[in-house]
Amino acid sequence: MGALSVATSLWYAWRLGSIDAGDQKMREVAGYIREGADAFLRAEIEIMAVGTALLALIILLAAGWQNAVSFIVGSVSSALAGYVGLETSLKANVRTAAMALKGGIKPAFSTAYQGGKVMGFFVVGIALIGIGTLYLLFRDPLQIVGYMFGASLMSLLLRVGGGIYTKGADIGSDLVGKVEAGIPEDDPRNPGVIADNVGDNVGDCVGMGADLFETYAVTVITAMLLGYLLKGGVAYEVMPLYLASISVIATLIGSYFVIPSQKRIMNAFYRGLAASAVLSLAADYLIFGHDFGLYSAVIIGTLVLIAMYVFAEYFTSYEFKPVRKVAERSQTGAALNIITGMANGLKSTLFPVLIVSVAVLAVFVLNGGLSSSLGDGIYAIAISAVAMMSLVGIVISIDTFGPIADNAGGIAEMAGLPKTVREGVTDVLDSVGNTTKATTKAYAIASAALASLSLFAGFELELPKWMLSQVLVSDPLVLVGMFIGGVIPFVFTALLMDGVGVAAFGIVKEIRRQFRIKGVPEGTVKPGYAACVNITTKVALRELALPAILAAGTPVLVGLVLGPLGLSGYMFGAIVTGFPIAIWMTTGGGAWDNAKKYVESGFYGGKNSEAHKAAVIGDTVGDATKDTAGPAVNPFIKVMVTVSVLFAPITSLRQSR
Repeated sequence: MGALSVATSLWYAWRLGSIDAGDQKMREVAGYIREGADAFLRAEIEIMAVGTALLALIILLAAGWQNAVSFIVGSVSSALAGYVGLETSLKANVRTAAMALKGGIKPAFSTAYQGGKVMGFFVVGIALIGIGTLYLLFRDPLQIVGYMFGASLMSLLLRVGGGIYTKGADIGSDLVGKVEAGIPEDDPRNPGVIADNVGDNVGDCVGMGADLFETYAVTVITAMLLGYLLKGGVAYEVMPLYLASISVIATLIGSYFVIPSQKRIMNAFYRGLAASAVLSLAADYLIFGHDFGLYSAVIIGTLVLIAMYVFAEYFTSYEFKPVRKVAERSQTGAALNIITGMANGLKSTLFPVLIVSVAVLAVFVLNGGLSSSLGDGIYAIAISAVAMMSLVGIVISIDTFGPIADNAGGIAEMAGLPKTVREGVTDVLDSVGNTTKATTKAYAIASAALASLSLFAGFELELPKWMLSQVLVSDPLVLVGMFIGGVIPFVFTALLMDGVGVAAFGIVKEIRRQFRIKGVPEGTVKPGYAACVNITTKVALRELALPAILAAGTPVLVGLVLGPLGLSGYMFGAIVTGFPIAIWMTTGGGAWDNAKKYVESGFYGGKNSEAHKAAVIGDTVGDATKDTAGPAVNPFIKVMVTVSVLFAPITSLRQSR
C-alpha cells in the first residue's frame, strides 16, 4: 500500500505539472520564491545532517546499530516529506494563481487541492514503506524506536526553523508595509514580500509535511510497540500497519468527493473527509470485526478526528461567533482585539481536552476497563490513535491547500493581476485555508496526545519489571519531574516566540531602511528582496538550536539526575501542559487571522478602517502563535517521549521473543 500511495502522489504531481503556469511576470515572481525557499531548505538540511550523524553515533553506542539505522531512516524520510511539500507548493502556487485568473474559484480550488494530494499521498506512502521495511528486517518494534526519534527530531527542526522564518518575515513585512506605510499585503514595493511568500512554503508546507509524517509514524510504531510489550504475538504488532494500509484505498476514493461549490467551500472538504471515514470504517471491519472492543476503538478514533475538525472550524472560521466577536471588538482598537482573541484561544482548550478524555475513557471501558488486563485498554487506545491518523492522506491534502492558496494570492498581487483575482478568488480560498490549517493542527495535536499517552502508559506499566518501586504521585521524585515537565512547554514556546521577534525586528529595520531610498516606496525602484531573505534565513537557522536542545536534551538530563521515577513525572507533566498550550495558540491565532479577513471583507469599515488596523495588529500576534509556537509543541511532545523511551528504559524493556 505504501508503494501505491507513492505512485498515486507521483501521478498527481505529473498532472499538476501539465497545468498552465501563467504569464512571464507570474513565473518570474514564482521564481524569486523558489530561489529563496530552496536556499533556506538547503542550508537547514546541511546543518541538520551534521547533528543527525552525531546523534546516530550516540544511539549506536546507547541503543544498538538497529536503532541507529532506524534513526537515520526516520530522519531522512521526514526531511524528504518536507522537501516534497516544498516542491509541491512551489509548483502549485503559480498555477493556482493562473487558474484563478482564467476560471475563478473552482479551477483555482481544484489546482490547489491537487497540489495538496501530491503531498498527502507521498507522506503516507513513504512512512508505510519505511516502517514496514524496518519491521521486516528487524522483526522487533523496539528496534525501530529510533525511527520515531529521527522523524520527530527532524520534524521539530523543520517546524521550528520554518516557523521562525515564515512568521518573522510575515510580521516584519506587515508591521511596516500594512500598518506604517498603508500598502496592501504582498505589495511588490515591500522589500519583505518575497521572504514572506518563501515563509509560507518553508513554514506551512515543509513544516507541516514533516510534522504530520512524524505524527503518523510515531502513532503507528507506538501501537506496534505496545502490541509487543503488552499483548504479545506478531498479530498485535502488525495490526496497526494493516489498519494504516487499508485506509490508503479509502482516502484515495474519498479524495474524489472533494468538489467545490460557490456557497460554502469548507463543505467540500467535509464531504471528502466523511467519505474517507465511512469507507475506512467499512474496510476496518474486515480486520477488527471479530473483536468488538478494538473495532469500537477504531470507530471512536475516527469520531475524534471529525470532532476536532468541527471544533477547530467553529473557533477559527469567521462564519461563527468567536471570530466575529474578535472582529467586532477591533473597532475599539488593538487592545480589545488581542484580549478577545486570547480569551477565545484559552476557552477553546476545554473542548479538545474533553474530546480526548471522553475518547480515552470510552475506549478503555469498552475494552474491559479494570475488569480486564490493563494492557488491553492501553493497546486499544493506541489503536484508536492509529485509526485517527489513518486518514492522514486526505487531511494533509486539505491542509496543504491553505499555504498554496495563500502563495497564489501573493503572486497575483506581485504580478499585477486584476483585483478581482485577489479579492474574489485567492483571498476567499486563503480564508478557507486558514481554517483548514487550524483544523489540521488541532487534529495533529490531539493525535499526538493520544499517541504520547499510550506510549507513556506502556512505559509506566513496564517500570515494575526493572525497578523496586511503583510510580506514585506522592513520590517527591515524581512530583519534581512533573513540575519540570509541566513548565518546559512554556519555556519552549517562549523561545520560539522570541525567535520570531528577533527575525521580525531585523526585517522591520531592513524594510524601513529601504523605504528611505528614493523610488522604493513609490514603486519606481525595485526593492532589495534578497536582503530580507538573508536576514530571516540566518535568524531562523540560529534560533532553532536552543529549542531543539531543550526538547531532546532535557529528558536525558532529568533521567540522569532524577532517575526513571523523575523521568516518568517529567513526561506526564509535559504532556498535560503541552496539549492545551498547543491548542490555545493555534486556535487563538487562527481566530485573529480570520477576524482580520472578516473586516477586510467589508465589515466594521472594511480595509483602511480603524478596526482593520487593530485586526492587523492582532493578526501579527496570532501569526507567531498559530504558525510557529503552537504547532511546534506537537513534535516537541513526541521528541520528549521518544527520547525518554530510547535512552532511558529501552534496554530494560527488552523481552525475549
